[in-house]
Formats: sequence, C-alpha cells, structure tokens
Amino acid sequence: MPVDQHSDPFEEQLTAALHEVGGAFGSPGGALVAAGRARGLRLRLRRRAAVAGGAAGLALVGVGGALLTPWNGASTAKPSSLAAGGSAAPKAYSADDVVRTLRKLLPQGKFTPSDARGTGGDLPPLAAGAFDDGKGAGSLSVGLERIRSDAAREVNPSAAVLPCPEKGAQSPFDSCVTELLPDGSAITVYQGYEYPDRRQDTKSWGADLVTPAGHHVSVIEWNAAAEKGKPVSRPEPPLSVARLKTLAAASDWRRIIDVMPEDKKQAPPPGSSGSSARPGEMAGWLVLRKLTLLLPKGLEPVAHGSQETGYAYFVVDDGKGGSLVQVNVQPGMSDRAGELYGSDAETLSDGTRVATRKGPGEKGGGGVVMWTVDTLGKDGLRVVISAFNAATQDGAATRAKPVLTIGQLRTIALSPRWRSAQD
Repeated sequence: MPVDQHSDPFEEQLTAALHEVGGAFGSPGGALVAAGRARGLRLRLRRRAAVAGGAAGLALVGVGGALLTPWNGASTAKPSSLAAGGSAAPKAYSADDVVRTLRKLLPQGKFTPSDARGTGGDLPPLAAGAFDDGKGAGSLSVGLERIRSDAAREVNPSAAVLPCPEKGAQSPFDSCVTELLPDGSAITVYQGYEYPDRRQDTKSWGADLVTPAGHHVSVIEWNAAAEKGKPVSRPEPPLSVARLKTLAAASDWRRIIDVMPEDKKQAPPPGSSGSSARPGEMAGWLVLRKLTLLLPKGLEPVAHGSQETGYAYFVVDDGKGGSLVQVNVQPGMSDRAGELYGSDAETLSDGTRVATRKGPGEKGGGGVVMWTVDTLGKDGLRVVISAFNAATQDGAATRAKPVLTIGQLRTIALSPRWRSAQD
C-alpha cells in the first residue's frame, strides 16, 4: 500500500524540528517546521520561512526601523581564550566564551544559558538560554557556522541568506525583510509566531545573516522562557528588530567562526555530522537551490520559500494556474522504513524505496489534490516531493491537475543531486 501521508510528508518531523532549538545549529528559522528532530536535536535555532498550511505562499512585508550594524557601535567581546595581552588571535573559543560574547552584546538584563558549544566540538558554536531584561524572560539562541562556497569565489550573501516570501501570497509572518549591509553581507529579519496557525500566542522573531566570506549567524527569540512548552511571559520577545540586526551583525561572531577547524567551517553534505541542523540535515536555502535546478524548464516561479532545514517550496505557473510544489529532505530515516513504506512500495535495484500517492489535499482547500512521490535511499536519506493543483494547500484549486506529473516528481525525488554537498 502507498505510504500513509495523512498529515503531509514529514509534517510531524518538520513541526518538531522547527519548534525545537535543537541539536545542532542551523539558521533562524523556524519555519517550516522543519525536518525532523526526531532524535535529539536540541538546539536548533531559527525558523526560517514558515509555510502557511504546511507549505506555502508567503508574502514579503517590510520591517520598519533603521538598520544598525556593528560599525554603529556594537561592542567587541574579548574571549577568555585570547593570549596574554590580547594581541594574538585565539586558537579556539570555548562554550563559555560564546556565552560571554553573547552576554556582552546583549542590552542590560540577565542571560541564563541552557546550552552552549564552542569551536572545538563536532557541532558548530551555539549559545542558547533565557534573557530577561526586567520585563519577563524570553528564550534566545545564537548559532554560528560557515556556508560552503566554491574555492574560486565568495559566497553570494543575497542567495544564501534566508529568503523572505514573495509578494502576493498569504504569509504566517507579521513582517519579513532582507537587506544588504555596507560590507556586502545580507540579513533577513522576520517577526512571526512559533505556530503559523497562531493556536498559541508564542511569538518567534529572528535574524539571519550571511557575509561574503561565508560567515552565517542565526538569532532567534521568543516571548516565552522556551520556544514551546512554556507560557507566554511577555507581549513580545525581548529584542527589538533593530537589536536583532545589531546582534546578528556583530563582528565578534565572525571571529569565532574564523577559528573553527577547517573541516567544521563548512556545512557538510547530507549524512555527515556537524551540519547546521542535526547531523545530516540539509540547510533550507540549499534545498531550495537544488529544487530550482531540478524543476522542469518553462515554469514561471510565482513564489518560493524555505525553512531553516530540510524544506523548500515553489509556487509555479505554466500558464494554466499556480501550483504549489514542495520538497522535504530528511536524513537518518532507515529505521522507520517499515512504518513508512508498505508492501506495495517499489524497491529499486539499488535498494531505494519508492511510494507514490494521489489523493485529496489535507488542509481544507476546495477541490485541492495532492500528488506525492516518497523515496528512501539505502543511506537513510528520505526525499518527499509533492505537487498540488493550487497555489496554497488551504486555498481553492486553481487548475485541474498539479503542474508536475508523477513521473516528473519521481525524477526530481530520485535525483543524485540531493546527495551532493554542492548545488
């Protein structure tokens, strides 16, 4: 029988992943409630672009306020690992150094750490905990990593930073804006909710910054002492939009990233440890880029977005109406093959499991159908791609069929590109 997808592919794992500040760092995101933390992610920061209705259509909204950068007066922390006199660059930063740096960059208040990592471990540096400025504690996390780039060129920050949703589609955010800083870095700041359907009042705000040299800084905060499981403690998270920008752009974080061991500076490919998310998770921006390259020619993009890890989507139009196409990428799923793939699932010669499904949409949209191809490789990497005959899952159908056939969905899901560290 085809794999049961009653709640959309990976909905459970996606929700868990995004809603946990969890096991390895990634980027602010939070959003798409993203790919799996089924095992141990405990400090994952950021919810990048949340997807309404489990998938799509976000709207770009400007954020007011002046752009503040470290050149406008952000302080510079001196980690304890500096050599005597502070003249020599440190060879490593401890978890305590990362926490100390965060405390120095925060406004007046008390930061109580709950988790932290330095530059010497298998996972990227991180500081997470609760910050109280006297008006109630809010959960706060900062994660650091370096984005992989071609040796012959610098990173394109505008392409690598968390993208804001395109205009014209519904959005779970109150606001989202991407800006370029004077040094060429790109930063996205968003304001939204921990749960896109706002079933709780927990707000989630974040800032995601990428420099031309590949430094990646993600900050996320909540108006509760934890991103979930704790009551709201204040009307809004403790840091304003301007302070989020200042904190993410501080040069102190770049110095910490620069001393990371070379084999830990770049986000590894799926299946390896030390990624920006839990071991093996693929950054959302990279999922989006791969999906861009795999979509058939002749499709006009209407909107796009991604989560911090494991998820990306496009709304495309071939002239017959908008169609949502979404993909979820999740490593380490071999132990769940039995429950995910029934006896009717196809097994390819290389051991890859493939299940297909055609059925009604599951978010209440009138006349919406959902076509899905769900694959699981011998290496445990699960790739699920779905296409809809609507621009959003909870809106009315905009066309008779999804823009992609089952055959095209299968080709994309089985592409070796998902197992490449590069595009």
